[in-house]
Amino acid sequence: MSSLKGSQAQKPRLSVFSKGPLEIPSPTEADWPKDDEKDFVFKDMDQELDSLPQPYRMINKLVNRLFDRSWEIIEERDSLREVERSWIVPIIYPPAAEIRLDKMPGGMAVSQDYLFIGGPKGFSIYNLHNCKKIYVLEKLKVDVISIWATDLGNDVLIVPVDEMGIVRLFYLCKDSLYLIKAINEMDDTSKQSTCVKMEVSQSGDYAAFLFQGAGDVWLEVYKLPKEIWLKESEHPQLALSQKKKPKQLQLDLNISFRSDLKLSPPVFVMKIKPPKPIAGTTFKSPLEVFAKVEDYFGIGSGQNHFIKDVQWEQHMEIFYTSYKKHLEGEWEEEPLSMATFHFFYTNSLTTTPMDVKSSSGVACVLGIHWTGSHNFFLYSLNKTPKDKTDYENVWPCAAPIVMSQTSSFSSYLALVCDDGVLILWDLAQGFLFGVIALPEGCFCQSIHFLRFFLVHEGQNVYPDYPVKFEVMCVVLCTNASLHLVTASGTEGPTSRVLVDRPVMHLEEAIYAVAPVPALPGMVLIFSRNHSVSLMDVAKAEIICAFSAPTCRQQAMPWKPLFVVSPHHPCFLLHGVHPHGHTTPTTDDPKNTTDSVFYFNFEDYLLLKDISKKCTISQKCLGYSQDFSQMLPAEKRCEQFLQRSFQKVAKNQMKGRDQWSRLRKYSILLQKETLKR
Repeated sequence: MSSLKGSQAQKPRLSVFSKGPLEIPSPTEADWPKDDEKDFVFKDMDQELDSLPQPYRMINKLVNRLFDRSWEIIEERDSLREVERSWIVPIIYPPAAEIRLDKMPGGMAVSQDYLFIGGPKGFSIYNLHNCKKIYVLEKLKVDVISIWATDLGNDVLIVPVDEMGIVRLFYLCKDSLYLIKAINEMDDTSKQSTCVKMEVSQSGDYAAFLFQGAGDVWLEVYKLPKEIWLKESEHPQLALSQKKKPKQLQLDLNISFRSDLKLSPPVFVMKIKPPKPIAGTTFKSPLEVFAKVEDYFGIGSGQNHFIKDVQWEQHMEIFYTSYKKHLEGEWEEEPLSMATFHFFYTNSLTTTPMDVKSSSGVACVLGIHWTGSHNFFLYSLNKTPKDKTDYENVWPCAAPIVMSQTSSFSSYLALVCDDGVLILWDLAQGFLFGVIALPEGCFCQSIHFLRFFLVHEGQNVYPDYPVKFEVMCVVLCTNASLHLVTASGTEGPTSRVLVDRPVMHLEEAIYAVAPVPALPGMVLIFSRNHSVSLMDVAKAEIICAFSAPTCRQQAMPWKPLFVVSPHHPCFLLHGVHPHGHTTPTTDDPKNTTDSVFYFNFEDYLLLKDISKKCTISQKCLGYSQDFSQMLPAEKRCEQFLQRSFQKVAKNQMKGRDQWSRLRKYSILLQKETLKR
């Protein structure tokens, strides 16, 4: 939108070829500047444009910007159409079974062959294989909102939390269910604390509970006497104070509740509170500071320093003076500091007394980090209630730790900082894999470790031997992008994008991911549009999808309630469907039914072979040169010696053959010489 120049009278016509101001050339051609012809610009005075006056110049810019943006949208839609044309619709599998419920479940947990579902005033126990109800416990005052279950050998520890925040321990032994203890139940409701988070060690020896109440938060650690529980349940006459027949409230033919038998309560180990804010020093001299950290305890925590209160006050005064305009206004009350904690099984993380005998497979260290803290604290579990509750070691980080995750039996540890940095540790070997930063704009929402797998002949398989210095994990970011982070030995971690963040279809954003232990290299992806799919992280491809009725359309994003079995090839998903002929889009809870849908991977043809052929032996890998480096060091040395011996033997046989040929040739030569 510009006008052509219409009159030559307004501006004198210039030369057709112009380059800067005109100069009189020198008399001789040799003195002329040797410029390339490309420096000259051809100017057609009839095509010259005038700058528009306002407001037309602004309108011109807006129209050009509109055209540019429209063209960008056209290109994006064309690229999306090309992707949709090449998109292969995955196979959608229906659930194998359905469990009808009267109310939305208050959490689900799987242990061994049992499924536990929280419900009104208790929980229900189902057979995991046929989805039949075995037992219903309805003895609590309020409903259960979350539930955990842990294997204790052949028995199961069940830990439900009700609406009042009271956590209880139940023990399932064979066909009997026992109530061990309500950990935080109080007679005075004004002093009642709430269980916010809990963790049970995989070996079932320890349990930790994070409580909140009266404006305070703390962590309590207990030792679980599972061996004593087994003896008391197998020989109840030794534990009963009165001889009477057990009162069985049997609701099913298999399991009964034993209220007459009291099992031994868990043993209190220690109570941990958040670290105190760093304040002025209480030490009178630097020598006292060095004496405090003489045993290397507390180094890196920031608590042992020699900064006085006056220096802190001056620093804060300078800070408030410099940023006064940004600090004016109402201040929100800081929330209570929350904790994330894990049990570890490596004694090398802390110092163990000589008189303490630690057995393998038993948790011996508790790792914890608090909200907004840079430090990861390590506490020894080999303590008594009389011992002082102090951390044995501390790992400081450059930025506040926002998330942490451990692998199976805590062999690997991942620390995620608020600046998007991921730190990977091999705790069993005391080895740091490395530090990797997520792409710009990506912040970790969740992280999950994968069991190490190989791609053998186009199929993902687990090695049937322990693999060291190999780690894989999937990272879901806040922008709904999914990444695969791998690390091998000293090579350092690398990251690969599995799913990009959605640009056009925001309803396809990933809400949660879950590894599938029964399928090597597979993860379940739960999207906000209520879709559930199975991805192969090695190929970054969707293998199949699973359908479950989810007709309750709410304004809030879908928060799937699911559980994946760690030992069996199945997972369970909560869903709702309408009564009778009600339309699927209804949002009235009265017209819907809550259900738990059961998906068994071995019932689907595409996944059946993957589940049954998910491991590979050392012998098969040894024949392949591509995977020879993945074998243990002893096996690689053995193969190297075998190849060396075979090579030497082959050379010896080859030398013998050459010697025999040479000898035959000499004999023939002698015979010819004698004939002549």
